[in-house]
Amino acid sequence: MIKIAIYGKGGIGKSTLCSNISAALAKKGVKVMQIGCDPKSDSTVLLNAGEKLPSIMKKYTEKGSALELKDIVFQGENGVLCCETGGPPPGTGCAGRGIINSLERLEKLNAYGIYKPDIVIFDVLGDVVCGGFSMPMRKGYAQKVYVVTSSEKMSRYACGNISMAVENFKGRDYAELGGYILNKKTSPEDNKALEGLCKDFNTQIIGEVEYDPLIKEAEEKDTTVIKTFPESKVALSFMNIAEKIYV
Repeated sequence: MIKIAIYGKGGIGKSTLCSNISAALAKKGVKVMQIGCDPKSDSTVLLNAGEKLPSIMKKYTEKGSALELKDIVFQGENGVLCCETGGPPPGTGCAGRGIINSLERLEKLNAYGIYKPDIVIFDVLGDVVCGGFSMPMRKGYAQKVYVVTSSEKMSRYACGNISMAVENFKGRDYAELGGYILNKKTSPEDNKALEGLCKDFNTQIIGEVEYDPLIKEAEEKDTTVIKTFPESKVALSFMNIAEKIYV
């Protein structure tokens, strides 16, 4: 079983990327589990026809020790196993603590042993790498971290911070940096702006996603590009990234 974590600046497109990667791998017969690590619980909406799943935190609050895996793990597009850690309402608690508790709850319920996924993808909120947000990097969780970034300054800044966190955790046998994924978003950006970061952290750009209106069109249909436009150029980009990650 491979476990990876995908980080990046808020709004950079992590969840769209994760969902399309998950759908692409599942389409090829890989058993995928995607875990959204965000209080908004919206990582897997494209895999579930736009529906927000009940979060682990919410269901545990309701059911306590009676919580079962069927309450928090759901099958989405192409059979992808989906779950959301959730978190407290804004201003009422620590979102990072919610991630810690939820991931520990999945382990206690033996989710990985029971479902036996080939790959687990942690989709982690924004560029915060302290406390619970670093949980997927820790020993026993993800083996590799991938950072989604554009060539825009603030996105690169977040990318550098996340890369530094991975570097600092290296001595604790935590996850290693697997590389960067370049989301070109709305302009014909090239990867020159990222060359310095690649050199600084001895890594590489493992894939690029060109801006394509089909991404937004698929999102408006509450689904992935992989399902709606499987023969498109952007779908091929997601497939290529998926193959780089799952080797």
